[in-house]
Amino acid sequence: MPWDGLASEAPASRGPREGDDAQPVPAQQLQFAADASHELRTPLAGLRLQLEEALLHFDQTDVPALLTALLRDVDRLETITADLLLLTRVAAGSTAEERETVDLAETVRAEVSRRASGHEVRLRLEPGVTVDGVRCQLDRLLANLLDNAHRHARTTVEVRVRRDGDVAELSVIDDGAGVAVADRERIFRRFSRLDAHRARECGGTGLGLAIAHDIALSHKGTLCVEDPAGGGVSFVLRLPLADSPECTTTWWERLRQKPVTDTWILNDRGGSVAACRPPGGIASALVQASQVTRSAEAV
Repeated sequence: MPWDGLASEAPASRGPREGDDAQPVPAQQLQFAADASHELRTPLAGLRLQLEEALLHFDQTDVPALLTALLRDVDRLETITADLLLLTRVAAGSTAEERETVDLAETVRAEVSRRASGHEVRLRLEPGVTVDGVRCQLDRLLANLLDNAHRHARTTVEVRVRRDGDVAELSVIDDGAGVAVADRERIFRRFSRLDAHRARECGGTGLGLAIAHDIALSHKGTLCVEDPAGGGVSFVLRLPLADSPECTTTWWERLRQKPVTDTWILNDRGGSVAACRPPGGIASALVQASQVTRSAEAV
C-alpha cells in the first residue's frame, strides 16, 4: 500500500499539534477526567471498605488475608496511574534523541520470548522491516496487543510482520470470538471495555488498546481491527518504514530541533549540507537556509 493511501486512512488529529491553532474539545477532556476519576475511585473504595471492616471487627480480622487484598488494590491503582502517565507522555510527543531505528521482527521475537502462555504462538516475520520510533513505546504497543490476544484467544495467537510498499505492517491475530463491527472504534477509547467484569478479573485497566492506538498515531501510523481469513480478530499496525520519505528527517528539521552553535555537516538523502554558524539562534539559521550550500566541495 502506498504511504499516501495509508495517510489518508489515518484518523483526524485528537489534539493540538505544533503549529496547529486547533484547541482540544473541552467535552472530551471532561469525559476523560470523569472516567479516570471513576476508575481510580473503584480501588480506593475497596481499600476504604476493607480497612473500615477491619477496624470494626479487629479481633475477627485475618490480617495476612487483609494485607494481601489491600496490596491487590494498591497494585491496581499503580497500574492505572502508570498507564495515565504513559498516555500523557505519548501525547507530548518525542524528541529526535528518543527515536531510533527499530526492527519489528526482532521486537516481536524478544517480546514473545519473555512471556509464557497456554496458547500456541505462531510467528511469520519478514526480516529487515524497520521503523523509526521510540523503542520502549513500540515495545509497549506490542505487549498490549499480545496481552489482548492471549486474553481472548481460544488456542492460537499469530504475529506477522511484513513490508507493504513503503509501509511496515505488524498484525497480532487471535482465534477468539472477534470484535463486532460496531465496536471496532469504541475499543480504542480510554477505559472502554466490551466486558468490564471480565477485564477487571484479568487485571485490565481499560487503557491497553487506547495506549496502543495513541502510540501508533504518535508514530504517524494507524492501528485498526480487521477480519483474518481463518476467523477471530486481527489488530493491524501500519507505520512508515524507516527508509520511507515520510520518516526521513530533513536537514532543516534537524536545525530546528537543535540549537546551531557551530558549523554543521548534515547528510540529507546522500547529499552533503554545509551550515555556517549563524549570527543568531535557530530562527536565524532557518532564515539563512536558502544560503546553505548542498555540496561537500563548497565547504
